[in-house]
Amino acid sequence: MQFLKIKEGSKLKGEITVSGAKNVAMKVVLAGLLTDKSVEIGNIPQITSVEGTAELVRCLGVKVTSKPDHTLKIEGGSLNSHTVPLAMGGLFRTATMVMGPLLARFGKAVVPNPGGCRLGKRPVDWHIKGLSKMGASIKYDEGFFYATAHRLKGTRFKFDKNTHTGTETMMLAAVLADGETVIENAAMEPEIDDLMKLLNSMGARIKRTESKTIVVYGVKKMTGAKFDIMPDRNEAVTFAVGAVATGGDLVIRGARKKELSTFLGKLAEIGAGFEIKDDETIRFYRPRKKIKASRVTTSPHPGFMTDWQAPWAILMTQADGISTIHETVFEDRFSYVSELLKMGADIEGFSPKVRNPKKFYNFNWSDRKVNTYQAIRIRGGSYLHEAFLEMTDLRAGATLILAALLATGESIIYGIDHVDRGYENIDLRLKKIGADIERMEDNT
Repeated sequence: MQFLKIKEGSKLKGEITVSGAKNVAMKVVLAGLLTDKSVEIGNIPQITSVEGTAELVRCLGVKVTSKPDHTLKIEGGSLNSHTVPLAMGGLFRTATMVMGPLLARFGKAVVPNPGGCRLGKRPVDWHIKGLSKMGASIKYDEGFFYATAHRLKGTRFKFDKNTHTGTETMMLAAVLADGETVIENAAMEPEIDDLMKLLNSMGARIKRTESKTIVVYGVKKMTGAKFDIMPDRNEAVTFAVGAVATGGDLVIRGARKKELSTFLGKLAEIGAGFEIKDDETIRFYRPRKKIKASRVTTSPHPGFMTDWQAPWAILMTQADGISTIHETVFEDRFSYVSELLKMGADIEGFSPKVRNPKKFYNFNWSDRKVNTYQAIRIRGGSYLHEAFLEMTDLRAGATLILAALLATGESIIYGIDHVDRGYENIDLRLKKIGADIERMEDNT
């Protein structure tokens, strides 16, 4: 078992380039299912989430080749199966997204319930409703979705809640369907538009007619393409917070001001230092004055991203005053708090009063666990100290690394497979910009 050993006193300084966007890279692999021609994707991060998605389509006969220059070649001409193994679906939530492409290629698909989650817990049911509206006959039995369709047909479908993956699922299904598909209340994230650009380069006809409306005009055939994916804005925020929190001075290449405008607005509000060098490069640094406390409420794009709230909590432990973070996108996104309490952070959970929670929150309110909270209150000025820590998810993992960089003493962090899902060689890259961090093997 591997763990990270991080020592105090690190200031992140110098220059770093962010990797390609994880939330695009996983989906472009699936786009290769839509054509028998080769698709070559550049700027692919070498992370386990991408490799896992590649393994998922390899199980269907697709040839996927990863090159050292961060290029991925997907050859869908070798696709020979319409059944995703149960073990693969249990590991990857992208499993249901293959249903549309498989229906287009075979007229049938057998796909396991992703991640083993029950219907309603995650918006998998929204995906199924959308595909059913397009004419697919879908039955669920003993952990598998069994789908058939002679040919998917265009439709008009409105999502009840904002769903990134649901929007992408409908896009992937609609590109080869008969007629026009209108997706209403579609997700607005830049990663959605990046996938759209790839699909259009492959011969699809997709456009946003309004901010939350996407129209897909079905085509008879898709072709191959070469495409470079966008930089990862979540990674940019992680490094930016690290620089400001540690009193460093870091130039981040691949930090796009347009995609980070909400985050940059919050930095300006608290008095943090940043300097926009150009459209794709921003310098982040700690100002001389103490940063101010803040109030943050997460929301879908263009709001403050749910993936940013955990790193922001670390920054607020160093602020002057009391800060609050209200999570509205997911029902359980504060797993990192118990670990920060071990380090001396002053954080407490609470549940804000909301007039109509079923409508206000972007998840199924009935799935919320009893005695959980949707917000935290952070008292700034905390002096964090060393601790033995356990990562529980990807963004929480990055947050604990940032906390350890701030803490006195030497911290040990286990569960680093979570952070490897979304950050390529995070320990080596942090070391190059000043972190005292080592990846170790626990042989006990």
